[in-house]
Amino acid sequence: MASKRATSALTRVGASLGLAMMLVTSARGAVAETVLHSFTRFPDGHHPRATLIFDPAGDLYGTTSDGGTNNSGTVFELTPSSSGWTESVFYSFCSADLCSDGSSPLGPMVLDAAGNLYGVTYNGGANGFGAVFELVHSSNGWTESVLYSFEDGNSDGANPIGGLIFDSGGNLYGTTDYGGTNNFGTVFELRHSSGGWTESVLYRFTGGSDGGNPVGGVVLDHEGNLYGTTYGGGASFGGTVFELTPGSAGWTESALYSFTGSIDGSGPSAGLVLDGQGNLYGTTHYGGAHTFGNVFELTPTSGGWTETVLFNFRRHSGVYSDAGVILDKAGNLYGTTTEFGAHNFGTVFELTPSQGGWAERVLYAFGGDAKYGASPDAGLTLDAVGNLYGTTEFGGDTHCHPPNGCGTVFELLRSSF
Repeated sequence: MASKRATSALTRVGASLGLAMMLVTSARGAVAETVLHSFTRFPDGHHPRATLIFDPAGDLYGTTSDGGTNNSGTVFELTPSSSGWTESVFYSFCSADLCSDGSSPLGPMVLDAAGNLYGVTYNGGANGFGAVFELVHSSNGWTESVLYSFEDGNSDGANPIGGLIFDSGGNLYGTTDYGGTNNFGTVFELRHSSGGWTESVLYRFTGGSDGGNPVGGVVLDHEGNLYGTTYGGGASFGGTVFELTPGSAGWTESALYSFTGSIDGSGPSAGLVLDGQGNLYGTTHYGGAHTFGNVFELTPTSGGWTETVLFNFRRHSGVYSDAGVILDKAGNLYGTTTEFGAHNFGTVFELTPSQGGWAERVLYAFGGDAKYGASPDAGLTLDAVGNLYGTTEFGGDTHCHPPNGCGTVFELLRSSF
C-alpha cells in the first residue's frame, strides 16, 4: 500500500539530472551545503525519508526506506571525526521470513536514556501491516527486536509512518496511516512494563469531521495531551489538526481546526511542533495562496484555536512540504520543500518572526545534481550550535542505481547563514 507522501519524484529527478548545481544567494551571501554521505543502495541503503536524530556523543542516526542487504531498508549511523563523517549500517530489515522484523522504515526514530533506538516500519512485521521495533546497543553491536506487529489492519491500525515519541513514564505513542475504523488510521500507545510492551488504540479516525489518515506523528504537551494532523477528513475534507485528551474514561478526540483547501491550506502530511506558549506550527502539502501548501500556526484562545498562515509556498521558494518545521531557540522556523526552488529540486527554508509577520528566506536550493542531492522529503535536525542536518531522497553518488541517485545526508553550517 503506497503512502500518501509518495509522489512522482523519481520521474522528476531522472528527467533533470543534467542541471548544474548552484548556490542560493541572499543579502548575507551564499549558504554552503556539505554532503556527509551519498548512499549507494547496497549495502548502505537508498532513499532516506525520515528525519535524523543525534545521540549525546554527536553521532547521527537515520533510516533508509529501501536498499540494504535485503532491499527493505536500513538503520545507519554517521560518526564525526577530524577527517569527516563515517557511515555504517548496523541493521538491514527483512532479515527474517516474511519480513517479520519489519520493512520500509519511513518515520523518524527516537532514542531513550540508555541509548536504545525505537522506530516503526511501514510494512512487514508478523502480519505484513507494519511494526514497532527496538534496537539495543551492547558491546557485541546492535540487536533488533519487534515490540509490536500490527495485526490485521482493522482494530489496531496499519502502516505506521509518523515516528514515535516517549512520555515521562517511558511509554511510546504513534500513529498509523491506515487501519482502524473504515481504514482511516489510528493513534496508538505502547505501554512498557516488566513483562514487555502492551499496545492499545487511543483513537480510531472515521474520515468524517474528526479527520482521517494521520500521516504525521504526535506531540505531547506538559499536561499529557497529544496533538497531530490528519491528511484528510475534517469539516471540508482538507485535513485537520486534532487533540487527544486523556480522562478517566479514556481519550477524547477534538478537531481543533479543519482545513478548507483554500487560503488556509489542505492535506497536512507531517506532524506539529509546539512552542513554550502552547502554539502549534505545521505545514500543509496543498492549498494556500498559490496551491502549493503553506506554513501555519495555531494559537489557543479563550474561544478555541485560531489558524494563521505564516507563509505561502511558491515556485521560487520551493513547494510541497512533506516534513513540517522545527523551531530554534530564537523562535525561527526551518523546513524543507520537495520541489522547485531555483533549480526545481526542493529547498531548505527559514522563517524569521518580524514586525507584522514572518520573513522567509531560502537557505539552500537543491539542483538535482548527482553530487549535491535532490528532493529533501524529510525534516531537519539542529545541533547544539545551530547547524542544520537533513537528507535528500535522490541525488548523490552517480554510480548508484537507479541513475538519479540514491540520496544523501547533508549539512548546512550556521556560520554560512
